[in-house]
Amino acid sequence: MARNPGGSNSTGMTRSGKRRSSKRKVTDNAESATAVECGKHSSNLENDNEIDACKRPRRAAACSNFKERSVRISDKSSVLETKKIQVEENEEVAVELTRLGAEDLPPCRKLVDFTIHDADGNAQPFEMSEIDDCFITALVLPSDDNLGKERDRGIKCEGFGRIECWSISGYDEGSPVIWVSTEIADYECAKPAGSYKKFYDLFYEKACICVHVYQKLAKTVSGNSTLSLEELLASVIRSMSGTKNFPAGSNCRDFVISLGEFIYNQLIGLDESSTNNNVNWATMPTLIALRDECGSRSESKNFPLRVSNQNLRIKEGEVLGSTEDEDEKLARLLQEEENWKAMRQQKSHRAATNTKKNIYIKINEIEIANDYPLPAYYRPSNHEMDEYLFFESENNMSYSDLPRRILDNWALYNSDSRLISLELLPMKSCAEIDVTIFGSGQMREDDGSGFELDNDLGLSSSSRSNHADIEGVPIYLSAIKEWMIEFGASMIFISIRTDVAWYRLGKPAKQYDPWHQPVLKTAKLAISIITLLKEQSRVSKLSFADVIKKVSEFSKTHPAYISSNLSLVERYIVVHGQIILQQFAEYPDETIRKSAFIIGLSENMEQRSHTKLIMKKKALLKKEENLNPCAAMGPTLSSRKVMRATTTRFINKIWGDYYLNFFPEDSTNGDAHEPVEIEGELEDNEDDEVEEENALVLDQQPTKPHSTSHSSKLHKEIQWEGKPNGKMDSGETLYRCAIVRGHVIEIGGAVTMEADVNDEPSLLFVEYMFEKHNGVKMAHGRVLLKGSQTILGNAADERELFLSNDCMEVELGNIKESIVVDIRLRPWGHQYRKDYGNADKIDRAKAEENRRKGLPMEFYCKVLYSPERGGFFVLPHHSMGLGNGVCDSCKEKSLQKDDFKLSSNSSFVYKRIEYTVQDFLYVRPQFFDSEEQEDLGTFKSGRNVGLKAYVVCQILEIPVSKQHTLKSAKVKVRRFYRPEDISSEKAYSSDIREVYYSENVVSVPVDMIEGKCEVRKKIDVLSFGIPVLDDIFFCEYCYDPVKGTLKQLPANIKVSSLKIKEDQIAYRKKKGKEKCGDEFSAKLTDVSRENHLATLDIFAGCGGLSAGLQHSGVSYTKWAIEYEEPAGEAFRYNHPEALMAIMEKYGDSDDCISTSEAADLAASLDEEKLKNLPKPGEVDFINGGPPCQAQVFSSRECIYSFGFLAVVRFGILEAGAYGVSQSRKRAFIWAASPEETLPEWPEPIHVFATPELKISMPRNGYYTAVRSTAGGAPFRSITVRDTIGDLPPVANGAAKPTIDYGSEPISWFQKNIRSGMSALNDHISKEMNELNLIRCQRVPKRPGADWRDLPDEKVKLSTGQMVDLIPWCLPNTAKRHNQWKGLFGRLDWDGNFPTSITDPQPMGKVGMCFHPDQDRILTVRECARSQGFPDSYQFSGNVQNKHRQIGNAVPPPLAYALGRKLKEAVERKQSPSA
Repeated sequence: MARNPGGSNSTGMTRSGKRRSSKRKVTDNAESATAVECGKHSSNLENDNEIDACKRPRRAAACSNFKERSVRISDKSSVLETKKIQVEENEEVAVELTRLGAEDLPPCRKLVDFTIHDADGNAQPFEMSEIDDCFITALVLPSDDNLGKERDRGIKCEGFGRIECWSISGYDEGSPVIWVSTEIADYECAKPAGSYKKFYDLFYEKACICVHVYQKLAKTVSGNSTLSLEELLASVIRSMSGTKNFPAGSNCRDFVISLGEFIYNQLIGLDESSTNNNVNWATMPTLIALRDECGSRSESKNFPLRVSNQNLRIKEGEVLGSTEDEDEKLARLLQEEENWKAMRQQKSHRAATNTKKNIYIKINEIEIANDYPLPAYYRPSNHEMDEYLFFESENNMSYSDLPRRILDNWALYNSDSRLISLELLPMKSCAEIDVTIFGSGQMREDDGSGFELDNDLGLSSSSRSNHADIEGVPIYLSAIKEWMIEFGASMIFISIRTDVAWYRLGKPAKQYDPWHQPVLKTAKLAISIITLLKEQSRVSKLSFADVIKKVSEFSKTHPAYISSNLSLVERYIVVHGQIILQQFAEYPDETIRKSAFIIGLSENMEQRSHTKLIMKKKALLKKEENLNPCAAMGPTLSSRKVMRATTTRFINKIWGDYYLNFFPEDSTNGDAHEPVEIEGELEDNEDDEVEEENALVLDQQPTKPHSTSHSSKLHKEIQWEGKPNGKMDSGETLYRCAIVRGHVIEIGGAVTMEADVNDEPSLLFVEYMFEKHNGVKMAHGRVLLKGSQTILGNAADERELFLSNDCMEVELGNIKESIVVDIRLRPWGHQYRKDYGNADKIDRAKAEENRRKGLPMEFYCKVLYSPERGGFFVLPHHSMGLGNGVCDSCKEKSLQKDDFKLSSNSSFVYKRIEYTVQDFLYVRPQFFDSEEQEDLGTFKSGRNVGLKAYVVCQILEIPVSKQHTLKSAKVKVRRFYRPEDISSEKAYSSDIREVYYSENVVSVPVDMIEGKCEVRKKIDVLSFGIPVLDDIFFCEYCYDPVKGTLKQLPANIKVSSLKIKEDQIAYRKKKGKEKCGDEFSAKLTDVSRENHLATLDIFAGCGGLSAGLQHSGVSYTKWAIEYEEPAGEAFRYNHPEALMAIMEKYGDSDDCISTSEAADLAASLDEEKLKNLPKPGEVDFINGGPPCQAQVFSSRECIYSFGFLAVVRFGILEAGAYGVSQSRKRAFIWAASPEETLPEWPEPIHVFATPELKISMPRNGYYTAVRSTAGGAPFRSITVRDTIGDLPPVANGAAKPTIDYGSEPISWFQKNIRSGMSALNDHISKEMNELNLIRCQRVPKRPGADWRDLPDEKVKLSTGQMVDLIPWCLPNTAKRHNQWKGLFGRLDWDGNFPTSITDPQPMGKVGMCFHPDQDRILTVRECARSQGFPDSYQFSGNVQNKHRQIGNAVPPPLAYALGRKLKEAVERKQSPSA
């Protein structure tokens, strides 16, 4: 029977003895794969509304949208009333009773708790319906996915049928759906009865394998029909290895092959039913090879493994040419059932064995003491921070959801700070742990370079060398709960887990290395023993004693050498056995896992002094208190010469407060500071990390007004003080002062509100007070928030309050008391900092004195907190506390509504933008998609499938009607087409700003409009830079969408909507004198200093951020600071006018907290550089982009560090939305002095597939800086082909610094990015080792291909060594690491680059680093282009240095977009109107 589930047909078996009546309405053109036709039925509701078909066979797509039945609750008892399940003997009655609307024939239903049985009621395997009459007992439900649990709608029907045919659908969706049909109806088999599950599981697993094979081979779902049989088997086995019923070990391959003919017969049925003629399953070589392999194995076993989908001999006695008689079929089915039971028993036996061995054996510390040094104690040498500051994890998190970091320079110790071996901690989760281990180290982001490469084993993942100096944030860890060793032929690395994160361990601290070496050595020993066993023809040949003997024969140079003494070797292996057992347990070869050696090792461990711990299942996480002893220890000053930051006393004070104590100052700088004590604990419920889920943004919930009633006695305690202060617009009388239970409440003051027992009292700034007409005395105010209620969390001063935009209108009787809040307004300037510092010191001393005396806390407020705008802003002093009955916040909210107003038949206003006839505008692409019904396909990682740019239209007419509401308003527009609307090839070769005139006129709803744009002639378009920010397009051709033809735009058609300005006329004259893209490099070297901000770039790197900002025309980078010499050299190449140095002078020397190291470096500067260092007040603007892997700060810390600037705004932007073909999400912070206006965030310019970039806020809210591009953007996304498609091919390890381009640029991006260069620089590639090069060559050259597409085989290296092509650690640990998706991955020409990192390598964090067509890692220039660096941009150092500079940089196009917004803010302030 052919079925077609929404795009792909289905396959199955049909009984031919009794054919169903043809009284049915067939609505699609799918034909039967055997004898019965299947059609798509449509069903309408009783009100004739159209409905959508759910994903099931088209023939069964009938009932998909019904009226929901609400649950009835008894008013008296509030008990849910249930309905007893009705039982019917007649199938037709059951089908009729479950009909919810009009439907075509045959009807479709769903079966729950079903059993298939013979006439005697004995349960039968699913496929026995092919041989004998089989019937169904089940609960029949309407075929609606939403009704699966509402059993009261179901009808119990017993022994109905018989089954005429069965089928499998769901091929395109990737999940099989089983169908059975009787004479009356089609039934979806949703859930078998518990007693029937053992029969159904086998058939369902066979169906799953059919679907997986289809997915791997069908081009319609991005499969590859050219896969070899071995590649197909390996891919299917990997895909299904995690399913519940799929056999494990070596059985899985045999199981798939045994189903070869079944799979073949199912898929060839698609040839007859599918409308897609591109695939012929019957002649597909891979499918034929699978069928033949199945047949050959069947013959060798003298057992026919032919399966269904053939014509059968049934009871009537008709012989229909069956190639397999009933006896053979019955024997095959029975044999399959027996084999399945055997495999399930093996799996159950393994589970039972594991249950019996649910005891974890941990050797006592005494046994391993001789392998470790004498006791020593850990003393921190740096100011370490609690790891909880960086991970705001919530309780009940899953282990797999924990963030992952790398820990360098690490050490482990117990609660007494004694260094301790990780070996004493169980490697499995146990109910009780008899030891507590803590850790310290330098944390950094996991950029893929954290693997501990085991060079002794021969092969590293690439030819890179580890960086000698690795930086990070010094932290101390909470208790370590678990650890693991992961290894392969080329690497060993150890990971530990706390309650908040996983840490991959890099190099240990020098002091701890002796405690680390035994663990590492034992891991190497386990690998060596595995290698020994693999080399044997039979693993069982080597007993435990044999392995001991062979290990004792290792040479002294062997990495796993222990001793030549047998007894010493045996002792070492036994006492360190837990490490060896864990590595064996993770090994994929079952014969290795169950070898005689492992059995002997376990028995020997039992005989030693040990501890038995009961293992437990992993539960959800619950964060515990961090009891690390380092929390109470100060740092031990190191003898090594290191340089810390040079700061002013003010900055030192800010960070000192936050990190609990100050940096030590030189003795010449005055008195030493005492540690600052900060009260309060971290709040577990704070959630300030960036969320990257595709969910709706939740607005911060407004504070609800109090409505507590009060007695007449309370009325007497509340009275106005003074005369009325006027009236409100509504007539209520205003007052300036009131007495509430003895407390004086005044306009411009602050009060606390009465609260429930478990709630924190609300704080309110009083804007005005009034008396209602009914005599109730009221106050209106704005909510004041504590730091813990803002994104700052515990980083804020406990005495600081923040004004919010939330308002409350409360009865005066609900006010608890008045509080002191100092509204601070200070003049800004560096000349005041000493005075402010002294004033703050006095203020803190006063607060401490009040605390000791038990006096009420006095607060202060200096900024407005606006989470909806994502920042802290200047207080609106001019409008606060006026008492005139007007609230500035309420007024602002009323103006923010998006009103629609129809002015006339020639103009209207929508979202504060005025539109007139002949204007050009953006329309959301979804409006036209709904008309065209285009199949957008399935989203794939790394591709922007389904995302389209806005449609450019021109307003032709604005109809006027009496009812002109937003929902009903429409405008008549002319559509302009884009190159991508014609073809991908046309899009690749065209300018992204080009549009095509058409005669396509449509009426568009106003709420589909997304803003205005312009369309001009090409000669009038100004900008050629990246990115395009001016919403200007050009048109030179007409497009006929029906014929698909382009022709020159007639002269009588005018497209320009605005007059050409003088600067555009000047541009026309200039145009043609310089090549496309020249302006970028010109602007970097020839920047006018007039009207530009004198800029200091810190963390300058190679200058990407400075380049983009400078290109925007807002800044002039005059000074820069960089730590790494190669990056500093690159900055000098590209910004020769900037001074690259270390700041040391021209400040107040007594205010500078410096070090002798900084003084030495400053002294080495020549006199000219010292002279040009900036003085206070000379720097207009500071920008900096600290590298991610070295600076791991939480958002709260970053914002708090800028808090002294008073005005701060934060947000997250996606670089791919601003003109580069790269997924790169980065957090940005604007900060300024109080008199400045912060820039807005640049709106996305290109569509880009990324989740909404949200920052979680307190009080269950989220903030997004910019909108998502899911609904469109001005331009299409930039692809990999757009970016690097013109670059010449080079080989693995290409090292020639300059080569010819070899061809002309094609895409708009390529023409701009070349930047006028005649030769290509830095098209050089990292060299892979031999094994990784072979792997790269074997990865298919198709989108999305990665290590999972490698054949499961060994390859021979030039040294003669045979090694696994697939690093075995990848499939072995895939479940813990998201299948290691993308490792050894190829880029997609039509997709985008992953995040550019500092060291691209196939086994790195971002392993998708192979060229789409060439067998190599991406070159330096290709990575630079992915970041938006022009080809004229130079980098310095070796290939690793250059990759590091690019990976650490901010993409210049993104910086350019930020710079344009900054320029707008500066010009707005300088304009006379401002």
